[in-house]
Amino acid sequence: MRGQVGKPPLLEVRGLCHDYGRRRHARRALDQADFTLERGEIVGIVGESGSGKSTLARTLLGLLDKTAGEVLLDGERLPSRYRPRDFRRYRGRMQMVFQDPWATLNPRLTVGASLAEPLQLSGRGREAAARTAHWLQRVGLSPAMAGRYPHEFSGGQRQRIGIARALLFEPELLVCDEPVSALDVSVQAQVVNLLAALRRELGLALLFIAHDLALVRYLCDRVLVMHRGRLVETGPVEQVLAQPAHPYTRLLLDSRPIADPSRRRLLAVQSPPPSAGTAPGCALAPRCQRAGPSCLRQTPPLQTVGQRQYACFHPLAGGSPVQFASSSEGYR
Repeated sequence: MRGQVGKPPLLEVRGLCHDYGRRRHARRALDQADFTLERGEIVGIVGESGSGKSTLARTLLGLLDKTAGEVLLDGERLPSRYRPRDFRRYRGRMQMVFQDPWATLNPRLTVGASLAEPLQLSGRGREAAARTAHWLQRVGLSPAMAGRYPHEFSGGQRQRIGIARALLFEPELLVCDEPVSALDVSVQAQVVNLLAALRRELGLALLFIAHDLALVRYLCDRVLVMHRGRLVETGPVEQVLAQPAHPYTRLLLDSRPIADPSRRRLLAVQSPPPSAGTAPGCALAPRCQRAGPSCLRQTPPLQTVGQRQYACFHPLAGGSPVQFASSSEGYR
């Protein structure tokens, strides 16, 4: 989805970094992330566990401090360290839907009280009842459910409550950190289709973190592929997931379950992944069949080719296309 002429991107990320730990014991979990997000666009973030997806999301929202880099929201630079007044200023424009909705709800409060709390803290307590009823109904729940406690809901209903709470302030950007990974497949489809509908009707922009590549292909316009804290490939979702250029993207695609056990993998993992920060050069080199001497000596930069970017000295050229099930009837 293209941006509006004359307007900056809704979200612009430049050289964003985050380190865990301090000084000599610091570990870089997010390294030089650069990308943009247009209004009304859905961008997926994929990668194996520990690749830095959640760190990226939390650093964007100020839940983790930036070590380096900057984030611009609608052309306005966000602070490096958030103060209470910064949260009040920007939280209405950016909200997060967490992976575990149970952990985000107070078991001693009714759902209505949990949803009303942020409105009361922002001085909008008079609107709490009306807004709570409106957004519960908008995500497919009855407003009468506001009087129930979190343990009285199913996992899918709790995730809908989490989405309703994120929408209370009518944000422009919704960051979804694996919002359906803990749900049954049928419930996943309901939540994913709800997010797609909200995007269409409200003009929301979404950053959508997921492990399910078929789900990302169905929902997202573009995709960011992360490996060991770095972006290694970005581009339109159909191009990247159908004909990946980076070997790591192909490894992710080949790691999906295959119904035919006789099918040969195009790329094989040769050795376990190295420990963080112990090897120079490309982090994938020790387990990549295409790695050459240059891959072991230096980290490949992210280069732009057409609408895509990839960080590889020996990108894949052509190769067998990746097959996905048809999504013409929606995600089910």
